[in-house]
Amino acid sequence: MTKRQASTQPCPSLLDLGPVAGPVAGIDEAGRGCLAGPVVAAACILPEHFDLPGLTDSKALTAARRDTLAAAIRAQALCWSLGLAWAPEIDQINILQATLRSMERAVGHLRLRPSLLLIDGNQTCKAPIPQRTVVGGDALVPAISAASILAKTFRDHLLVKLDRRYPGYGLAIHKGYGTAVHLAALQTLGPSPIHRLTFRGVRPEQPAPSKQERQSCLPGILT
Repeated sequence: MTKRQASTQPCPSLLDLGPVAGPVAGIDEAGRGCLAGPVVAAACILPEHFDLPGLTDSKALTAARRDTLAAAIRAQALCWSLGLAWAPEIDQINILQATLRSMERAVGHLRLRPSLLLIDGNQTCKAPIPQRTVVGGDALVPAISAASILAKTFRDHLLVKLDRRYPGYGLAIHKGYGTAVHLAALQTLGPSPIHRLTFRGVRPEQPAPSKQERQSCLPGILT
């Protein structure tokens, strides 16, 4: 047992699981709050013994450390996979449902069928596999931490490539999040095909109707 594994044992969310027969997959996502690009979910099954020093929530790591760990996770994991949901689907079904679909896709692409899914947060997906949610699991459960890093690093590198296809927004810098630079670019350029049109700040705010326009909409008033 590695030091990282031992450190997670006191977590109440894991202690009440009881014995689990078969592999356990950690699930996490990246990009849920962004204005552009896909939401990306990762599923990861780690072996019983692994050597991933510093494994934790991807948000607590530098980009260089995430990249180093991502390579080690891919080399040591029993299997891992990704699932994506792009902006049109997000706009159609909302970001929560799109996130859950991306998780389902990641699970569906796993080479091994897990006996249990441990999902970061408080929402389960529709995969036909027993599931447990773990709030804060990306910092507590090694398999979820690994999934967090895989999803984050893949998405960040993807946004760098998308920045070359859709220049002017600064996607390579902010990775699609709603920074002041990004919002200013949207005001100037308008949304690109990878922007989420239902998110506040992506489309220009419509001016409030004038008093005359409001009156023209009242019942019984002819225009």
